[in-house]
Amino acid sequence: MKKIRLTYTHYASVINYLFFGGLTTLINIGVFTMFNQFTSLNYQLANIIAWFLSVLFAYITNKLWVFSSKTNTRTALAREIASFFLFRGLSLLLDILIMWIGISLLNYNPLIVKIIDNIIIVAANYVFSKLFIFKSTKPIATK
Repeated sequence: MKKIRLTYTHYASVINYLFFGGLTTLINIGVFTMFNQFTSLNYQLANIIAWFLSVLFAYITNKLWVFSSKTNTRTALAREIASFFLFRGLSLLLDILIMWIGISLLNYNPLIVKIIDNIIIVAANYVFSKLFIFKSTKPIATK
């Protein structure tokens, strides 16, 4: 049990990111599927709604539990939120491109494309968060 605790402590930000990233992905895919299958919305609009709701969830969980970011002023908080949404906006552009290629050009199943898309987006978002948004935290330790 002690070894598990040490391992978790050593890799806490990665483990937490994967856990909350998984929940964020479920929210993203669930909202996308709900709007794509049960409404007459275009798949890209369903994708943008899913993106917004999942990014809101991701910001809160990343700030509190993944990177333990502390902001002391409203200005710092506003800057952090703007930075988070800016970089997530960049990943949204990649998201839209992957969805368009997979669904519109290749005619693949929207849910399968969305799952593959999310794997790529989660990795890109971790890099953005670690390097640019929540950069005041300790770096991940490696062996």
